[in-house]
Amino acid sequence: MATTKKSKKTKKRNYKPKPQLSNTRKPEDMTVEQWQIGLRKQIAEKSDFKFSNIGDGLVFSDYKVYNADTKNNYKVALRSVDNSLNYCSCYDFKTNQLGTCKHIEAVLIFISKRPDLRKALNQPYSTTYSSMYMEYRGERKIKFRIGTENENEYKKLFKPYIDKAGGLTEKGFAEIDEILQKAFQINTSFRCYDDALSHIIQWREKKERKEFLAPYFKQNKLPEIKSLKVKPFPYQTEGILFCAAAGRSILADDMGLGKTIQAIAVAQLLHEHRQVQKVLIICPTTLKYQWQSEIEKFTTETTTVIEGNYLNRQKLYKKEDSLYKIASYNMAVNDLELIDEFQPDLIILDEAQRIKNWQTKISRSIKKLQSKYALVLTGTPLENKITELYSLVQFIDPLHLGSLYNFISTYEQTDETGKVIGYQNLHEVKDRLKHILLRRTKKEVLKQLPSRTDKNLFVSITDEQRAVHDDYAEMVMKIVMRWKKMGFLKEEDRQRLMI
Repeated sequence: MATTKKSKKTKKRNYKPKPQLSNTRKPEDMTVEQWQIGLRKQIAEKSDFKFSNIGDGLVFSDYKVYNADTKNNYKVALRSVDNSLNYCSCYDFKTNQLGTCKHIEAVLIFISKRPDLRKALNQPYSTTYSSMYMEYRGERKIKFRIGTENENEYKKLFKPYIDKAGGLTEKGFAEIDEILQKAFQINTSFRCYDDALSHIIQWREKKERKEFLAPYFKQNKLPEIKSLKVKPFPYQTEGILFCAAAGRSILADDMGLGKTIQAIAVAQLLHEHRQVQKVLIICPTTLKYQWQSEIEKFTTETTTVIEGNYLNRQKLYKKEDSLYKIASYNMAVNDLELIDEFQPDLIILDEAQRIKNWQTKISRSIKKLQSKYALVLTGTPLENKITELYSLVQFIDPLHLGSLYNFISTYEQTDETGKVIGYQNLHEVKDRLKHILLRRTKKEVLKQLPSRTDKNLFVSITDEQRAVHDDYAEMVMKIVMRWKKMGFLKEEDRQRLMI
């Protein structure tokens, strides 16, 4: 009798793959913030990151995150599970207004996969020390976090200087030196993070510039600029004062209204009154020598045009015999390290539409350049897409308009396929840019412009030009003679005559 062997049936588990979020289409059941945080978690799960705890905490600590793909290191400070206190040194964290990024999410995922660490992650985070830090979620704010040591003393110190949301008030910005001095006196373990302090310094310097220039704004008059040889028109004086007071700004006057002379005057004003010693002008290749000519025509300064091979350009950046260095966009992209060593105080971008497309190599590279002051010149700040304006503002202040996704979702109107069909609330954009962007049209300043002067110059042609001209004249004469004689022209002769 034959026997049959029963085979063991294995149960197949039905694994449902986790749905992937689209980079371009927001799911209907998610808010914009939830969608963007989800995208960063999605990237973190797929990325090849390596982690090392460089702080003194088990879970809530400082981490070094290494990206094997880009070969870059980032510092992550993990302080809370809800991302209210976390920090990352990457650019995305500072601009996305979410309080998180792919590096922070990667650290959280790494910890959650370790049972010994996951338990500690769910414990409330507290520290003994107090600190001043920058809040990046939503609008930027300077805040204080109070630790367990000297808790009551710190609460009493900070109370007069914070608003209802816990942010530092204008009074606090003005008196920060005294606040920090008292904070360190209470306990030397108090911490003041660099990004928060840098933000306060920028705010105070801008206030000082405005106070210095306030009397000149009322009279629409420039401070004494000894090196400037020309007297600007009234609207140009207004533009010079605006840009100098802003520190970092966009001058978007119509073509022909003298953006170049205004930029030169801004540089000279900052040079003589705000200790600017190094100015870098980045412009199209065809305009380098025009800038040199204009500077030497309108000022007593000398210039250095950056050109030649790498070693020659390196020497030119190090030369200290001129206030101005002039480079093309392509040259600047190749010289990022040299410019970083040069450390310009003021960067002027001419024909700045070169950086309107934030996805191009030129745009991404130019935005890496660092300087205390910046001036962007363009006659067309907005041509086709509102993202062009966003890209220009990124160079001036990458945090001014918030995150790109939030900017687009607020001001763009799209159809079901995601195609842009219109814009909305553009008056809000204008209001947000009023302190950093100035634009005047020819119609607005027409009365201030000099009357038109026409001058006709007659130039004799060369012998070579005369020979070519006579050949064509003879040909035309023959065709016209045939026309008069026959009363009509063949199609071949008519075409030759038109040509």
